[in-house]
Amino acid sequence: MSLTEAPGGGMSVNGGPGYAPEWLALREAADAAARAPELLGPLRSYLAEGTQPGAVLVIRDLGCGTGSMGRWLTPRLAGPQHWVLHDHDARLLGLAAERLPRTGADGARVTVTTRQGDIARLTAGELAGTGLVTASALLDLLTREEVDRLAAACAGAGCPVLLALSVVGRVELTPADPLDGAIGSAFNDHQRRLDHGRRLLGPDAVVAAREIFASHGMAVRVRPSPWRLGADESALTAEWLRGWVGAAREQRPDLAPRATAYLRRRLEACEAGELRVVVHHSDVLALPGHVGDAS
Repeated sequence: MSLTEAPGGGMSVNGGPGYAPEWLALREAADAAARAPELLGPLRSYLAEGTQPGAVLVIRDLGCGTGSMGRWLTPRLAGPQHWVLHDHDARLLGLAAERLPRTGADGARVTVTTRQGDIARLTAGELAGTGLVTASALLDLLTREEVDRLAAACAGAGCPVLLALSVVGRVELTPADPLDGAIGSAFNDHQRRLDHGRRLLGPDAVVAAREIFASHGMAVRVRPSPWRLGADESALTAEWLRGWVGAAREQRPDLAPRATAYLRRRLEACEAGELRVVVHHSDVLALPGHVGDAS
């Protein structure tokens, strides 16, 4: 998969193509700035209640890519940690394992192993002993059935879940353009597409996950985690634009002539430092044994 395809494509769930490392590197700083830190408080409290002093916290990172979630979260958690990195792409797994920090917030040791293969079929048995399941930019690439399977596994294993940076279908571009709405709508439809027999949740994923995890007896918190892209993020904005418009054009070929001109205008504004973009995402925290929606 090429770099410009990545924003409209995705990490492998059932063995398909994954994110390009170049795209993952380009977005890492924006991801880190966007993730919702207010979810860390309740997560840390939950972990402190359920973990014996000195015990190793086992964390599974699903669809880890090059490991940006691990690099962000490891130094924000205290105590010894063991990360199990899951991805279909052996190259990405190697990069993620190599780059994971080796100490946590308090200097405690961090170790890592990798697991290559399908991440959509984990069971409660496989999650036994896991203290936290996490993922970034993954939830919207799953089907409703896959989210239900993940929720059932995590609830069954008594394992909390932190899912970061799921798209919610809202984008704000400044200055506005008459074609913004049509492009955004077509992109959202593309994210909900039927992919190899799988109906992706796309921008409906966060609403679905809140309902599904709560139905399995978990308390769910959702917080916004928007990308805020300005002149300093022009390289990321340009690549995001190419993928966003490209996916919209794929979904609606009738938009092609107007979309080509639109992309040219937007890239020119981006290069001139005149374009501001907010790409809305949400982070989801689900805690077992706390029935209902924690809001």
